[in-house]
Amino acid sequence: MKLWLGTGLLVGIILPNLIFAFEASLFDFKPKPKQDIGNAEDCFCKLNEEVDDCGCKIELIDRLNNYQIHPRINALVQKDYFRFIKLNLNKICQFWSDDARCSLKDCHVKACNQEDLPASFRNIINQQEIQDQAQGCEQTNPLGHINSSLSDESLKAFEDMKKYDDAQDNFCEPDDETHAQAEYLDLVLNPERFTGYKAPHAHKIWNSIYRENCFENTDRVAYGPEKNTCLEKRSFYRLVSGLHTSINIHLSARFLHKGVLDQPDVWGPNPEEFFKRFDPEKTNGLGPQWLKNLYFIYLVELRALAKVAPYLEKETFYAGRSQQEDEDTKKAVVDLLKIATTFQHHFNETNLFRGNPIEAKKLKEEFQIKFRNITRIMDCVGCDKCRLWGKVQTLALGTSLKILFSGKISSENQATKNLFQLSRTEIVALFNGFARLSNSIAEIENFRESVSKCKSKFKDQNVEL
Repeated sequence: MKLWLGTGLLVGIILPNLIFAFEASLFDFKPKPKQDIGNAEDCFCKLNEEVDDCGCKIELIDRLNNYQIHPRINALVQKDYFRFIKLNLNKICQFWSDDARCSLKDCHVKACNQEDLPASFRNIINQQEIQDQAQGCEQTNPLGHINSSLSDESLKAFEDMKKYDDAQDNFCEPDDETHAQAEYLDLVLNPERFTGYKAPHAHKIWNSIYRENCFENTDRVAYGPEKNTCLEKRSFYRLVSGLHTSINIHLSARFLHKGVLDQPDVWGPNPEEFFKRFDPEKTNGLGPQWLKNLYFIYLVELRALAKVAPYLEKETFYAGRSQQEDEDTKKAVVDLLKIATTFQHHFNETNLFRGNPIEAKKLKEEFQIKFRNITRIMDCVGCDKCRLWGKVQTLALGTSLKILFSGKISSENQATKNLFQLSRTEIVALFNGFARLSNSIAEIENFRESVSKCKSKFKDQNVEL
């Protein structure tokens, strides 16, 4: 009895201290002295420069984002209007058959139950069911139609015309929200984070994007300011690279740390994973430019928000859970848009697709086709959660490009409902995609601080760096 009592007291004293030590050191950066910490600092060597082809200092964007935009948009995307999105995660991959679906539990996405949705979303579902029933009645009662064959042909013609018109503006291939497999998904309950999906199939996705859908048949490269190619092609690559960088930062910032001593797993930052992805020595010197490209896509989507602000300010952002929340959502949107519109160093989209009108039109069409292909590749991602956030973030970028290059918003940023339209899904994706970029920039600062703390520890221990 005394032996067991003594053992119990020992475990009771030691185990909590072990757990505390585990939690306290879990997210610390633990490089080997001297060499590794120097490499870690090198990741950020280009972040004291200007954004390529924009002329805006990166440190200015850091201040804008970390102190003004990030806290606002982070709170905004938690609200009902922005947290639910309707997508079809079951679309067939158009490019290859071996979809290699991820079987890990963290890859899975849980769709919303209808009773969990706000009133406005339930109303949409009910209206769709009523329309389906009405169509069924019309099919069983042909007397309700006059010259039905002509009507069908006309409707088909109008549908084809609408698809053609939409294709001139859209940079994405949107999901059919009326499709039986399209479901409402809660983005807050299905956060983007490291799921363990890192098989060769994951690399196949990005290899296909870079090698087959960028303007040059190449692997992932830097496309710094010295790259000798036209602005449109440089911009396309930087957008893709910036998106890829942002996703890699999310996976490093919300990494799954396995628990010890029967403790639960913990999601948190993994500095080693971050530096492995962006360390110049591990990326042939390209990692710092990849980080820099994040700021390029950030400026593009920020400019899109500023340009479409007059249109969005006319939206009600009705979700229907409570009138107060809807009013708070509208105020929060207007507040964020005010910051976006007053920023003085926006990306200038008028520099793209200039020159000879015929060549510019052809280049823009090629730009659209390539980006649409990338949105289709998202349907080939084997991890459901990765697929969800891949579709959201490519739709956000596609919506930004639609805003900037549709030609239906004047240079004074005036848009009318008759000329320019955004679906609710596009609006939700636009804000959530920009929130992901904003979060990535904030996380860069966190990883920088982890290096700084590590240097201080080494200095305190009198270790030469």
